[in-house]
Amino acid sequence: MTAFVRRLAAPEPGWTIETDVIVVGSGIAGLTTALDLREKVDRVLVVTKGLLSSGSTVWAQGGIAAALDPEDTPEEHLEDTLVAGVGLCSEEAVRVLVTEGPHSIRKLLRRGAQFDVGPDGDLTLTREGGHHRDRIVHAGGDATGAEVSRALVEQLEAIRNDPGIEVIEHAMVVDLLTGAPDAEGRPGPVCGATIHVIGEGSRDGVGAALAKAVVFATGGIGQVFRSSTNPASSTGDGLAAALRAGAAVADVEFVQFHPTVLWQGANARGQLPLISEAVRGEGAYLLNGAGERFMVGRHELAELAPRDVVSRNIVDVMREDESDSVFLDCRHLDARFLERRFPSIWRSLEEHGIDMAHDLIPVAPAQHFHSGGILTDLNGRSTQQGLYAIGEAACTGVHGANRLASNSLLEGLVFARRAARDAASMVADGVLTQVAPIERTGESALVPATMRPRVQAIAHEGAGPVRDADGLDDAVARLSRIRSRFHTDPVAKVVPQVAEWETTNIVASASVLCEAALLREESRGGHQREDFPATDPEWAVHLAARLDPDGELVFAKAPLELGG
Repeated sequence: MTAFVRRLAAPEPGWTIETDVIVVGSGIAGLTTALDLREKVDRVLVVTKGLLSSGSTVWAQGGIAAALDPEDTPEEHLEDTLVAGVGLCSEEAVRVLVTEGPHSIRKLLRRGAQFDVGPDGDLTLTREGGHHRDRIVHAGGDATGAEVSRALVEQLEAIRNDPGIEVIEHAMVVDLLTGAPDAEGRPGPVCGATIHVIGEGSRDGVGAALAKAVVFATGGIGQVFRSSTNPASSTGDGLAAALRAGAAVADVEFVQFHPTVLWQGANARGQLPLISEAVRGEGAYLLNGAGERFMVGRHELAELAPRDVVSRNIVDVMREDESDSVFLDCRHLDARFLERRFPSIWRSLEEHGIDMAHDLIPVAPAQHFHSGGILTDLNGRSTQQGLYAIGEAACTGVHGANRLASNSLLEGLVFARRAARDAASMVADGVLTQVAPIERTGESALVPATMRPRVQAIAHEGAGPVRDADGLDDAVARLSRIRSRFHTDPVAKVVPQVAEWETTNIVASASVLCEAALLREESRGGHQREDFPATDPEWAVHLAARLDPDGELVFAKAPLELGG
């Protein structure tokens, strides 16, 4: 098996800056962390690959789940989350989520977020798959993420002139900087990052940002797959960079495929339009090719079953019908209600020639959310000192084997606040200090961007919604050959630039995903094996992975409750 690189090939840093904490990412997790940190430390640097407003959060349609109704309780929210997670959630982490969630939403309201309210002025609460209560707050019908992003960006814009905070847009973190290695050759504490800026003036090209702590809120691994609901920036950068720096990642095999993504043909690529689960929450049906509701009788919640259940049944029906899609049926719902409740989806479908109120909508599962990520404790600390991870980039144990609908934005809020508080405290107490970066030993290479479609096809074929040993074994071998070819071939010199760094991160993320999926010989949540269709109680553990000093990927089982 080919070893993984320990750093990406890149130019030497042409500039250096110092700060207390670096926050990478500008979704709900990153922006909340930055705002909270600025109240507690002197200097914060925010780095984002696009504009501040271009994080993954802006694409969230459904909403944020929390027990805000007087008749609802955090205990009921906890139970629904544990059921969706299929025995792999950390109950301690879920309890943190559901008990701190309502307060976190109220703080978001104080920061200017405007959620939909009823005639009485109270928040309008709706229901989505896996929930037994109406507990989803939303904004603009189906534009919750856009409203949350707007409110947080507005807050950050208001303090842009604050000398204690710097925002660098159009910038990619190439690698984490680490201190002197330990006696066994493992990287030392994280002490900053190398950053490539597509900018002007002094913040241009590759530079080094030194810091006492780094918080990764870099989003998911959507572009590992051929088709996804994720933005183009979701290239697994955080997961791959953390792995190279010595941190453990966990539950990487659990990928949530959203059941209802607009089917646009077999050759569709990139970010595909999502039809929110909230549409089914308002009464839409799923139909097979014969026009029959197929989820009734297959699960007690029918169309509102957890996403892995719905996706799996859609795949089964497509096979039975020898079809590429099933259909979402809203024709029995009022047209004016649909246009008012789902304005973004209504417009998106119109652009594709579909009348939501009168046409059947062809849908099929596509990659949507990653339940695994950088392994953390309850305060967002990774296994590598100085590195925190939050949001989709992290594996907090909240989602287990399958994310419950609308828990992701809540996780971003809750654990961002905890990570900011912990990092600030560790800096103030002198536990995290500025460490001198030491160049890591090991291979340094890049995979050319021209290889990306091939890598995505390998991941889709081997680690799609339904997997087996033959397909995964083939994917692992093919990805290993790609790494070997570009890590060792002196002729295959690749120019260091964003597309190549991203593609190398995609290869690393896909490799870990396929190897983990091959090892976990059971079916559970977002990991479905045709050759091991049952859930095995022996596998009620995290499957954690890290690189050894030689760059070899090493897996180990870890307990669900890591504490913190």
